[in-house]
Amino acid sequence: MYRLIDTHAHLEEITDLDQAIAAAKSAGVIAVIAVGSDYESNRQVLYLGQTHPGFIYPALGLHPWNLKSAELDRNLEFIENNITKAIGVGEIGLDYDKRVRAVADKDLQKRALSAVLRIAKQHGKPALIHSRYAWQDALDAVVAVQMEKVVFHWYTGTSSVLRGIIAQGYYISATPAVEYHEEHKRAIKEAPLDRLLLETDSPVRYQRGTEFEFAARPADVARSLKGAAKLKEMSETQVAEATTQNALMFFNLSV
Repeated sequence: MYRLIDTHAHLEEITDLDQAIAAAKSAGVIAVIAVGSDYESNRQVLYLGQTHPGFIYPALGLHPWNLKSAELDRNLEFIENNITKAIGVGEIGLDYDKRVRAVADKDLQKRALSAVLRIAKQHGKPALIHSRYAWQDALDAVVAVQMEKVVFHWYTGTSSVLRGIIAQGYYISATPAVEYHEEHKRAIKEAPLDRLLLETDSPVRYQRGTEFEFAARPADVARSLKGAAKLKEMSETQVAEATTQNALMFFNLSV
């Protein structure tokens, strides 16, 4: 059994959370980063961090899917007022899918991202970045604030932007989609091991045609490990030890 860290999970969305936590611990998971995405989920991940100390660590976020201009100030105020209780900021970022831009245009997304990044920078917190179809703009945003610690979660972008991410000393994270998603597989294969983290994005549903479909739980970080090790042609032991150490340093954890 390996010591693993799920660096990105929406725990407040899991209905059988106690069971999922027990299963994760049985699978060797030693810590989970619970990411928020709006006001209510941020409240919930803070509560989970308080009720599961030493195992669940909250990150306060403002997901581009959840942006509303009228609620922006309220969300930013909550994050700033509670940032010392959090291990980082996330999930935050940009999403240029047309369905997202229809409710939160690029300007609003960029303003929200910059504002949260400034809070993170001021308090020395790492950032967990969502960057679908906005990879270069997301990288430009974190560089502009001179962020020191950034992970691009579930990265599926171009190799050229990935090289820029690595050149800045930033990270990407492998999800169970590393088993089948070609762009994600390429990114994980190209990223150096010392810039790689593991995650599940629980409880998202992973699906590959009719072959399999499952709703992720933190224990499934073992699938991220297995897929990443296969792609990188390394042992699971080597990848587990490296990614866990990367996560400990990234989040300044001692577990």
